[in-house]
Amino acid sequence: MSESTPSPEETPVEDAGVAAVALDPLAEAKAQAEEHYAQYLRAVAELDNVRKRAVRDVEQASRYAIERFAQELLPAIDSFELAKATGTSADIKTLLEGQEATHRLLQKAFEKCGIRLLDPTGQPFNPAEHEAMVAAPSAEHAPGTVMQTIQTGYLLNGRLLRPARVIVSRAPDGESGA
Repeated sequence: MSESTPSPEETPVEDAGVAAVALDPLAEAKAQAEEHYAQYLRAVAELDNVRKRAVRDVEQASRYAIERFAQELLPAIDSFELAKATGTSADIKTLLEGQEATHRLLQKAFEKCGIRLLDPTGQPFNPAEHEAMVAAPSAEHAPGTVMQTIQTGYLLNGRLLRPARVIVSRAPDGESGA
């Protein structure tokens, strides 16, 4: 046979080579697609783990949020238990001193946790922080002034926990406020 015409034995080899070259990019694309799919699955799994970890962290934060506050209250509870144990044998003065010490422990615990007392006696009435229980006539106080605090209010880091219950002054009967 001539050199220009391939022999029948050579033709399948050349065709196989062309097919192998043609299949090689397809195999590379398949391998790359499989690799990308595996990366996708890992990313999805990682995202799911992050979500589960965030849910667990939020649950733990809400479950143990008051742990610091509870630890601050323990000395006050200890003081109450001591008062109960010695209450029958102690005199009134000792009991009163114990109550005052316990009150100071509670105030200290509140301060450490960002709880502030709200005692507005002598200040202008503020409806955002005060609850007026009575408006009493007064010649000594300007109208709208808190004359007396019936129940102390509390703020937690500047946010109102409980309004102070107060008696507010108003103009004495027979006088106009304007």
